[in-house]
Amino acid sequence: MENAASRAEPSGQTLATSIATRLREEITSGRIPPGDKLHIDDLRALYGVSLSPMREALSRLSAEGFVVMENQRGYRVAPISQSNLREVTKLRSNIETFALRESISAGDDHWESEIVASHYRLSKIEKSKPAAARLVEWEAAHREVHQKLLSACNMPLLLQFCVTLHDLSDRYRRLFLEDRPIDRDVAKEHSEIVTATLERRADEACALLRTHIERTGKNVLVALTKKQPD
Repeated sequence: MENAASRAEPSGQTLATSIATRLREEITSGRIPPGDKLHIDDLRALYGVSLSPMREALSRLSAEGFVVMENQRGYRVAPISQSNLREVTKLRSNIETFALRESISAGDDHWESEIVASHYRLSKIEKSKPAAARLVEWEAAHREVHQKLLSACNMPLLLQFCVTLHDLSDRYRRLFLEDRPIDRDVAKEHSEIVTATLERRADEACALLRTHIERTGKNVLVALTKKQPD
């Protein structure tokens, strides 16, 4: 029999987390463009929630860098810029490689099996469907591979920073590389990173990951510069 606890409405924190997750994806994917005004009343109606969890969700996204507050008067999707992209890329390349090194040191057989499984799913998607048809699945599988690689570092705060930076980086990639979202060399790069990681070649794995992140950042920067020259 269903008990009272299982029937209870989601807590404010749980609801705010759910809203933040959905809004973050809307922003990261570009469905809500950079600079767009976020009208709280419209968002409340869209998600069917009260003011408190909506404000909490927007505050979280503001702290993460996806949303900016305008002098207590409201919220707007964070703008994009070359300087911000450079900062995100530099932070990500340093923090993710540190997390990967720690994971290689601490990871066990279960960690290895999760990496293998996530990489297999990504490779299968890349081989089974045309690029346009597989994009949504590819994005999810791509994110999972990166998360699994770092997941054994045993540092929850570090992992949260990595997730936030990955999402901020993905926002730029998805906004400015939409015409070629799955580059022909990315599959090879992922395979090389995974192989070096599983073989516990930490220096090589971290160097490959750094190059992978920086290469994407440079490609996005070129596209961004063409659309928004300084």
